[in-house]
Amino acid sequence: MASHRKPKQRSLTSGTARAAALLALTGATSATLLGGTGHAENRLTPAQVRTKVDEYQREAEEATERYNGAREKADKARERLEALRDQAARRTTRLNTARNALGAFATAQYRSGTIAPALQLALSSSPDQYLQRASLAERAGSRQAALIATIGRQERKLRQVRGEAADRLAALRASRAAAAHHKRTVQEKLAAADRLLDRLTLEQRQRLLAARDGDKAAGSLAPATGRAARAVSYAYAALGKPYVWGATGPRGYDCSGLTQAAWRAAGVALPRTTYTQINAGQRVTRDQLAPGDLVFFYSGISHVGLYIGGGRMIHAPHPGAPVRLASVGDMPFAGAARPA
Repeated sequence: MASHRKPKQRSLTSGTARAAALLALTGATSATLLGGTGHAENRLTPAQVRTKVDEYQREAEEATERYNGAREKADKARERLEALRDQAARRTTRLNTARNALGAFATAQYRSGTIAPALQLALSSSPDQYLQRASLAERAGSRQAALIATIGRQERKLRQVRGEAADRLAALRASRAAAAHHKRTVQEKLAAADRLLDRLTLEQRQRLLAARDGDKAAGSLAPATGRAARAVSYAYAALGKPYVWGATGPRGYDCSGLTQAAWRAAGVALPRTTYTQINAGQRVTRDQLAPGDLVFFYSGISHVGLYIGGGRMIHAPHPGAPVRLASVGDMPFAGAARPA
Protein backbone atom coordinates (compact mmCIF):
# COMPACT_ATOMS: atom_id res chain seq x y z
CA MET A 1 0.00 0.00 0.00
CA ALA A 2 1.44 3.33 -1.03
CA SER A 3 2.54 5.65 1.71
CA HIS A 4 0.66 8.93 2.06
CA ARG A 5 3.08 10.49 4.47
CA LYS A 6 4.16 14.06 3.59
CA PRO A 7 7.70 13.98 2.25
CA LYS A 8 10.37 15.79 4.25
CA GLN A 9 11.65 19.05 2.81
CA ARG A 10 15.29 18.89 1.84
CA SER A 11 17.44 21.26 3.81
CA LEU A 12 20.08 23.46 2.19
CA THR A 13 23.60 22.19 2.24
CA SER A 14 25.93 23.86 4.66
CA GLY A 15 27.78 25.75 1.89
CA THR A 16 24.56 26.87 0.20
CA ALA A 17 23.15 28.09 3.48
CA ARG A 18 26.28 30.12 4.22
CA ALA A 19 26.23 31.62 0.73
CA ALA A 20 22.56 32.56 1.02
CA ALA A 21 23.10 34.10 4.42
CA LEU A 22 26.13 36.05 3.19
CA LEU A 23 24.22 37.30 0.15
CA ALA A 24 21.31 38.44 2.31
CA LEU A 25 23.66 40.15 4.77
CA THR A 26 25.60 41.87 1.99
CA GLY A 27 22.41 43.10 0.34
CA ALA A 28 21.05 44.41 3.62
CA THR A 29 24.35 46.12 4.46
CA SER A 30 24.62 47.71 1.01
CA ALA A 31 21.06 48.96 1.19
CA THR A 32 21.72 50.38 4.64
CA LEU A 33 24.91 52.12 3.56
CA LEU A 34 23.52 53.52 0.34
CA GLY A 35 20.24 54.51 1.87
CA GLY A 36 22.02 55.91 4.91
CA THR A 37 24.33 58.03 2.78
CA GLY A 38 21.46 59.42 0.75
CA HIS A 39 19.38 60.18 3.86
CA ALA A 40 22.41 61.72 5.58
CA GLU A 41 23.01 64.02 2.62
CA ASN A 42 19.33 64.92 2.53
CA ARG A 43 19.55 65.97 6.18
CA LEU A 44 22.52 68.31 5.63
CA THR A 45 21.85 71.95 6.41
CA PRO A 46 22.86 74.60 3.84
CA ALA A 47 25.87 75.44 6.01
CA GLN A 48 26.94 71.79 6.07
CA VAL A 49 26.42 71.58 2.32
CA ARG A 50 28.69 74.58 1.91
CA THR A 51 31.38 72.92 4.03
CA LYS A 52 31.11 69.67 2.09
CA VAL A 53 31.11 71.41 -1.29
CA ASP A 54 34.19 73.40 -0.27
CA GLU A 55 35.87 70.13 0.70
CA TYR A 56 35.05 68.45 -2.62
CA GLN A 57 36.20 71.46 -4.62
CA ARG A 58 39.43 71.77 -2.64
CA GLU A 59 40.11 68.09 -3.32
CA ALA A 60 39.31 68.72 -6.98
CA GLU A 61 41.80 71.57 -7.05
CA GLU A 62 44.48 69.38 -5.47
CA ALA A 63 43.82 66.81 -8.18
CA THR A 64 43.94 69.59 -10.78
CA GLU A 65 47.44 70.57 -9.69
CA ARG A 66 48.54 66.94 -9.84
CA TYR A 67 46.96 66.75 -13.30
CA ASN A 68 48.87 69.88 -14.34
CA GLY A 69 52.12 68.37 -13.08
CA ALA A 70 51.52 65.10 -14.92
CA ARG A 71 50.68 66.98 -18.12
CA GLU A 72 53.86 69.05 -17.78
CA LYS A 73 55.95 65.90 -17.33
CA ALA A 74 54.23 64.32 -20.32
CA ASP A 75 54.93 67.36 -22.49
CA LYS A 76 58.62 67.37 -21.52
CA ALA A 77 58.90 63.62 -22.05
CA ARG A 78 57.26 63.92 -25.48
CA GLU A 79 59.60 66.75 -26.53
CA ARG A 80 62.65 64.81 -25.38
CA LEU A 81 61.39 61.65 -27.08
CA GLU A 82 60.96 63.48 -30.38
CA ALA A 83 64.45 64.96 -30.08
CA LEU A 84 65.92 61.53 -29.34
CA ARG A 85 64.11 59.99 -32.29
CA ASP A 86 65.51 62.71 -34.57
CA GLN A 87 68.97 62.11 -33.14
CA ALA A 88 68.64 58.35 -33.63
CA ALA A 89 67.60 58.88 -37.26
CA ARG A 90 70.63 61.11 -37.92
CA ARG A 91 72.99 58.67 -36.22
CA THR A 92 71.49 55.78 -38.21
CA THR A 93 72.18 57.68 -41.44
CA ARG A 94 75.80 58.37 -40.41
CA LEU A 95 76.27 54.75 -39.37
CA ASN A 96 74.95 53.49 -42.70
CA THR A 97 77.25 55.90 -44.55
CA ALA A 98 80.24 54.62 -42.58
CA ARG A 99 79.27 51.01 -43.23
CA ASN A 100 78.93 51.72 -46.94
CA ALA A 101 82.39 53.29 -46.96
CA LEU A 102 83.81 50.23 -45.19
CA GLY A 103 82.12 48.01 -47.76
CA ALA A 104 83.77 50.01 -50.53
CA PHE A 105 87.18 49.41 -48.91
CA ALA A 106 86.51 45.67 -48.74
CA THR A 107 85.42 45.57 -52.38
CA ALA A 108 88.53 47.43 -53.47
CA GLN A 109 90.77 45.00 -51.56
CA TYR A 110 89.03 42.03 -53.11
CA ARG A 111 89.50 43.40 -56.62
CA SER A 112 93.19 44.19 -56.01
CA GLY A 113 93.95 40.50 -55.38
CA THR A 114 95.84 38.78 -52.56
CA ILE A 115 99.45 38.75 -53.85
CA ALA A 116 101.92 39.02 -50.98
CA PRO A 117 103.56 42.46 -50.67
CA ALA A 118 107.13 41.02 -51.02
CA LEU A 119 106.22 39.20 -54.25
CA GLN A 120 104.51 42.31 -55.61
CA LEU A 121 107.76 44.22 -54.96
CA ALA A 122 109.86 41.51 -56.70
CA LEU A 123 107.59 41.46 -59.73
CA SER A 124 107.25 45.20 -59.97
CA SER A 125 109.04 46.81 -62.91
CA SER A 126 109.33 49.97 -60.86
CA PRO A 127 110.18 49.32 -57.19
CA ASP A 128 110.00 53.04 -56.39
CA GLN A 129 106.49 53.21 -57.78
CA TYR A 130 105.50 50.12 -55.82
CA LEU A 131 106.85 51.55 -52.56
CA GLN A 132 104.91 54.73 -53.18
CA ARG A 133 101.73 52.71 -53.72
CA ALA A 134 102.45 50.62 -50.62
CA SER A 135 102.70 53.78 -48.57
CA LEU A 136 99.32 54.90 -49.89
CA ALA A 137 97.88 51.47 -49.14
CA GLU A 138 99.19 51.66 -45.57
CA ARG A 139 97.55 55.02 -45.09
CA ALA A 140 94.36 53.61 -46.58
CA GLY A 141 94.55 50.74 -44.10
CA SER A 142 94.88 53.23 -41.26
CA ARG A 143 91.83 55.08 -42.52
CA GLN A 144 89.99 51.77 -42.73
CA ALA A 145 90.90 50.93 -39.13
CA ALA A 146 89.77 54.37 -38.02
CA LEU A 147 86.53 53.89 -39.92
CA ILE A 148 85.91 50.57 -38.20
CA ALA A 149 86.50 52.22 -34.81
CA THR A 150 84.10 55.03 -35.76
CA ILE A 151 81.42 52.51 -36.70
CA GLY A 152 81.81 50.82 -33.33
CA ARG A 153 81.42 54.12 -31.49
CA GLN A 154 78.40 55.09 -33.57
CA GLU A 155 76.73 51.74 -32.94
CA ARG A 156 77.24 52.11 -29.18
CA LYS A 157 75.93 55.67 -29.19
CA LEU A 158 72.93 54.68 -31.29
CA ARG A 159 72.06 51.90 -28.83
CA GLN A 160 72.36 54.42 -26.00
CA VAL A 161 70.08 56.92 -27.74
CA ARG A 162 67.51 54.23 -28.53
CA GLY A 163 67.61 53.04 -24.92
CA GLU A 164 67.03 56.58 -23.63
CA ALA A 165 64.20 57.00 -26.13
CA ALA A 166 62.58 53.83 -24.81
CA ASP A 167 62.86 55.19 -21.24
CA ARG A 168 61.28 58.49 -22.32
CA LEU A 169 58.47 56.64 -24.05
CA ALA A 170 57.77 54.74 -20.83
CA ALA A 171 57.84 58.00 -18.84
CA LEU A 172 55.47 59.59 -21.35
CA ARG A 173 52.99 56.73 -21.04
CA ALA A 174 53.19 56.82 -17.23
CA SER A 175 52.63 60.60 -17.15
CA ARG A 176 49.66 60.33 -19.50
CA ALA A 177 48.16 57.59 -17.36
CA ALA A 178 48.65 59.70 -14.22
CA ALA A 179 47.07 62.72 -15.92
CA ALA A 180 44.06 60.63 -16.93
CA HIS A 181 43.71 59.36 -13.36
CA HIS A 182 43.84 62.86 -11.89
CA LYS A 183 41.37 64.09 -14.51
CA ARG A 184 38.89 61.42 -13.44
CA THR A 185 39.40 62.42 -9.80
CA VAL A 186 38.67 66.07 -10.62
CA GLN A 187 35.52 65.14 -12.48
CA GLU A 188 34.32 62.86 -9.67
CA LYS A 189 34.86 65.50 -6.98
CA LEU A 190 33.14 68.22 -8.99
CA ALA A 191 30.23 65.90 -9.76
CA ALA A 192 29.90 65.11 -6.05
CA ALA A 193 29.81 68.84 -5.26
CA ASP A 194 27.14 69.41 -7.92
CA ARG A 195 25.01 66.59 -6.52
CA LEU A 196 25.09 68.21 -3.10
CA LEU A 197 24.15 71.62 -4.49
CA ASP A 198 21.29 70.05 -6.43
CA ARG A 199 19.72 68.96 -3.12
CA LEU A 200 19.19 72.59 -2.14
CA THR A 201 16.32 74.76 -3.19
CA LEU A 202 17.08 77.50 -5.68
CA GLU A 203 16.92 80.14 -2.94
CA GLN A 204 19.24 78.16 -0.63
CA ARG A 205 21.69 77.61 -3.44
CA GLN A 206 21.78 81.29 -4.37
CA ARG A 207 22.39 82.29 -0.74
CA LEU A 208 25.12 79.70 -0.36
CA LEU A 209 26.94 80.73 -3.53
CA ALA A 210 26.66 84.40 -2.61
CA ALA A 211 28.16 83.67 0.81
CA ARG A 212 31.00 81.64 -0.72
CA ASP A 213 31.79 84.21 -3.38
CA GLY A 214 32.38 87.00 -0.90
CA ASP A 215 33.45 90.45 -2.01
CA LYS A 216 33.59 90.83 -5.79
CA ALA A 217 34.44 94.52 -5.92
CA ALA A 218 37.31 95.30 -8.24
CA GLY A 219 38.90 97.90 -6.00
CA SER A 220 41.76 100.13 -7.05
CA LEU A 221 45.10 99.02 -8.34
CA ALA A 222 47.60 98.69 -5.53
CA PRO A 223 50.97 100.36 -6.08
CA ALA A 224 53.51 98.06 -7.69
CA THR A 225 56.64 98.59 -9.71
CA GLY A 226 58.46 96.99 -12.62
CA ARG A 227 57.50 93.48 -13.61
CA ALA A 228 55.30 93.03 -10.56
CA ALA A 229 53.13 95.92 -11.79
CA ARG A 230 52.66 94.23 -15.16
CA ALA A 231 51.74 90.94 -13.47
CA VAL A 232 49.20 92.69 -11.22
CA SER A 233 47.73 94.57 -14.19
CA TYR A 234 47.28 91.30 -16.06
CA ALA A 235 45.51 89.76 -13.05
CA TYR A 236 43.14 92.73 -12.83
CA ALA A 237 42.34 92.37 -16.52
CA ALA A 238 41.43 88.71 -15.88
CA LEU A 239 38.80 89.55 -13.25
CA GLY A 240 35.49 87.93 -14.10
CA LYS A 241 36.93 85.25 -16.37
CA PRO A 242 35.83 81.71 -15.50
CA TYR A 243 37.70 79.09 -13.54
CA VAL A 244 38.58 76.31 -15.97
CA TRP A 245 40.64 73.48 -14.54
CA GLY A 246 43.88 72.86 -16.44
CA ALA A 247 43.62 76.23 -18.24
CA THR A 248 46.24 78.98 -18.54
CA GLY A 249 44.13 81.57 -20.36
CA PRO A 250 43.21 83.73 -22.00
CA ARG A 251 39.54 82.64 -21.81
CA GLY A 252 39.78 80.89 -18.44
CA TYR A 253 42.22 79.85 -15.74
CA ASP A 254 42.81 77.53 -12.86
CA CYS A 255 44.66 79.02 -9.88
CA SER A 256 48.24 78.30 -10.96
CA GLY A 257 47.35 78.94 -14.59
CA LEU A 258 46.37 82.51 -13.68
CA THR A 259 49.56 83.27 -11.75
CA GLN A 260 51.69 81.69 -14.48
CA ALA A 261 49.96 83.74 -17.18
CA ALA A 262 50.21 86.97 -15.15
CA TRP A 263 53.95 86.64 -14.65
CA ARG A 264 54.45 85.43 -18.22
CA ALA A 265 52.95 88.76 -19.32
CA ALA A 266 55.64 90.40 -17.18
CA GLY A 267 58.39 88.41 -18.92
CA VAL A 268 58.93 85.81 -16.20
CA ALA A 269 58.48 82.08 -16.85
CA LEU A 270 56.92 80.34 -13.86
CA PRO A 271 56.53 76.55 -13.59
CA ARG A 272 53.04 75.16 -14.05
CA THR A 273 51.92 73.90 -10.64
CA THR A 274 51.41 75.41 -7.20
CA TYR A 275 53.91 73.09 -5.57
CA THR A 276 56.63 74.13 -8.05
CA GLN A 277 55.70 77.82 -8.19
CA ILE A 278 56.31 78.17 -4.45
CA ASN A 279 59.99 77.42 -5.11
CA ALA A 280 60.24 79.96 -7.96
CA GLY A 281 62.04 83.09 -6.85
CA GLN A 282 62.58 84.35 -3.32
CA ARG A 283 60.53 83.01 -0.43
CA VAL A 284 58.98 85.78 1.69
CA THR A 285 57.06 85.82 4.96
CA ARG A 286 53.50 87.02 5.29
CA ASP A 287 54.56 90.36 6.83
CA GLN A 288 56.93 90.97 3.88
CA LEU A 289 54.29 90.62 1.16
CA ALA A 290 54.40 93.08 -1.74
CA PRO A 291 52.16 93.41 -4.83
CA GLY A 292 52.95 90.70 -7.37
CA ASP A 293 54.01 88.09 -4.81
CA LEU A 294 52.56 84.60 -5.07
CA VAL A 295 50.57 83.56 -2.01
CA PHE A 296 49.93 79.87 -1.31
CA PHE A 297 47.34 78.09 0.80
CA TYR A 298 46.60 74.76 2.49
CA SER A 299 49.11 72.24 3.78
CA GLY A 300 49.44 70.56 0.40
CA ILE A 301 50.23 73.89 -1.35
CA SER A 302 47.15 73.28 -3.49
CA HIS A 303 46.04 76.88 -4.12
CA VAL A 304 47.77 80.09 -5.18
CA GLY A 305 46.80 83.70 -5.75
CA LEU A 306 48.53 86.91 -6.80
CA TYR A 307 48.96 89.40 -3.97
CA ILE A 308 47.89 92.99 -4.80
CA GLY A 309 48.47 94.70 -1.45
CA GLY A 310 46.30 95.59 1.52
CA GLY A 311 45.95 91.96 2.56
CA ARG A 312 44.16 91.09 -0.67
CA MET A 313 44.83 88.96 -3.70
CA ILE A 314 43.41 88.11 -7.11
CA HIS A 315 42.85 84.40 -7.66
CA ALA A 316 40.87 81.81 -9.59
CA PRO A 317 39.01 80.31 -6.62
CA HIS A 318 37.19 77.17 -7.76
CA PRO A 319 34.97 75.78 -10.52
CA GLY A 320 31.83 77.85 -10.91
CA ALA A 321 33.46 81.00 -9.55
CA PRO A 322 35.23 83.53 -11.78
CA VAL A 323 38.59 85.16 -11.18
CA ARG A 324 38.09 87.65 -8.35
CA LEU A 325 39.49 89.58 -5.43
CA ALA A 326 39.70 87.95 -2.00
CA SER A 327 41.35 88.37 1.36
CA VAL A 328 44.58 86.48 1.98
CA GLY A 329 43.06 85.53 5.33
CA ASP A 330 40.18 83.62 3.74
CA MET A 331 42.20 80.39 3.53
CA PRO A 332 44.95 78.70 5.57
CA PHE A 333 48.14 80.53 4.57
CA ALA A 334 51.01 78.20 3.57
CA GLY A 335 53.72 80.52 2.25
CA ALA A 336 54.68 83.11 -0.34
CA ALA A 337 57.24 83.58 -3.08
CA ARG A 338 58.47 86.61 -5.04
CA PRO A 339 59.29 85.77 -8.68
CA ALA A 340 62.48 87.31 -10.01
